[in-house]
Amino acid sequence: MNKKFTTETFFLLILGSLTSLSLPPLNFFIINFFTFSIFFGFLFKKLDNQGNKKIFFYYGWLFGFGYFLTNLYWITISLTFDKNLTFLIPITIILIPSFLAIFYGLVSLSLYLYKPRNILSAFLLFSLLFGVAEFIRGSILTGFPWNLIIYSFSKNLNFLSVVSLIGTYSLNLITITLFTTPALYFLRKSKKEVPICIILLFLPILFFSYGAFQKKEFLIKKLNQNPYTIRVIGSNISLDRFFDNNQTEIIIKELISISSPEKERNILFVWPEGIIPNTYKDELHLYSDIFKKDFDKNHLIGLGITNREITNGNLRFYNSFSIFDNNLDLVDNYNKINLVPFGEFVPFENIFNTIGLKTITNKIGSFTKGEKRKILEIKNNNQKLRFLPLICYEIIYSGNLTKEFNFDFILNVSEDGWFGKSIGPKQHFVHSIFRAIENGKYVLRTSNNGMAAIINPLGQIEKKIDYGESGYIDFVNKRDLNKTIFSTFGNSIFIILILLYIFLTFSFNRVRDE
Repeated sequence: MNKKFTTETFFLLILGSLTSLSLPPLNFFIINFFTFSIFFGFLFKKLDNQGNKKIFFYYGWLFGFGYFLTNLYWITISLTFDKNLTFLIPITIILIPSFLAIFYGLVSLSLYLYKPRNILSAFLLFSLLFGVAEFIRGSILTGFPWNLIIYSFSKNLNFLSVVSLIGTYSLNLITITLFTTPALYFLRKSKKEVPICIILLFLPILFFSYGAFQKKEFLIKKLNQNPYTIRVIGSNISLDRFFDNNQTEIIIKELISISSPEKERNILFVWPEGIIPNTYKDELHLYSDIFKKDFDKNHLIGLGITNREITNGNLRFYNSFSIFDNNLDLVDNYNKINLVPFGEFVPFENIFNTIGLKTITNKIGSFTKGEKRKILEIKNNNQKLRFLPLICYEIIYSGNLTKEFNFDFILNVSEDGWFGKSIGPKQHFVHSIFRAIENGKYVLRTSNNGMAAIINPLGQIEKKIDYGESGYIDFVNKRDLNKTIFSTFGNSIFIILILLYIFLTFSFNRVRDE
């Protein structure tokens, strides 16, 4: 018995680990047809045997632990920048996958508790539980929707076009169903499951057809010139330089050099998150002489910077995106809403500080959460350009980003240097593709130690500064898509899909296998 249990443990860990190969940057999505089908088949066969709740929970947890351990290892790299936090590396590399694996453990446990009567019911319930678990882990405790199964299709843009209709979580649920379909075919006990398999095979064809239609519709739309050229900066400045108080002026001059300002041309220069070290928003004017040499009245500078404000006698700090004119007078500002746990704020800070836990990305303690998401606007005579700023981590969330849709593009500013030369920055970049398709908007992404790009509403990368490179790309013209169905209804579409799955699961469960 012990030998069999040990074998099953290693088997499920390896199965979860292999599933990671389907994710960016490799995107070997074909492997999921094997791993998900085998995992489901393993659980379904075990339903007929005598077991207990703990064992079934453990099965799902093992699969999840193998999955998250191999695709989120890079998170611990952020701990290497502070010697006082390096003791957490062996703990974190185990703790985070262990926690996230709980959601997959609940999938297998719930399947066991329901005990579906037949393969069709079990098949639908497995997909439903998995899809719901992915949604919950992306929402609970600030949410961590990183490496959803659907991201294995991030290079198949025609397939992903349907995200504009149903959203990422809905397609994630359908994708899990598709990956598990081979198990349904091979484990069937009658011919009645064959039509279901055939129907499921037609779904990708429909998705690709819709994608081709969307592409055709988009490309025939007129290109309109922006009132401002948006110059997106990609930089490769080592984080080590941010801990040197003598580097601030040098880094500013380096960024200006990369930006290549052109006089008498309306340009909004967009620099990455937190790119000017040891400087608060209200201190940026100290460097106005440097900026005035290269920027004129036609120029605006947008960048991620730390903002400090006194509210009710308390000094509060914000991770902000601010726009300045060439005199470094503030034009507009947005304070980040979705903060990174332990990166930008410490939950139960008073307790955790006593054991040495603190924020990773700064020395000031926890940032304060902004009040609301805000559309920023810049004007040129009678023309205006409106955009939605998302700072770093905020790009990973699927849903209603804002209640106001009347904006021209999404701007994402990021610092990816915390994850070194790992797969982390590449995984982070992929989220921008999904937000572009969901909202039918261009996404402009600026990053230090990451990837900068202009992504159109189809998810196509029109221009890019690759990882490890420095330079700029200009967003001059754009095509406008109509408001997407998903941007109108958000994840309420996912709720409707869940209800459909529940109805089908109960309906098929009334029929026993012959």
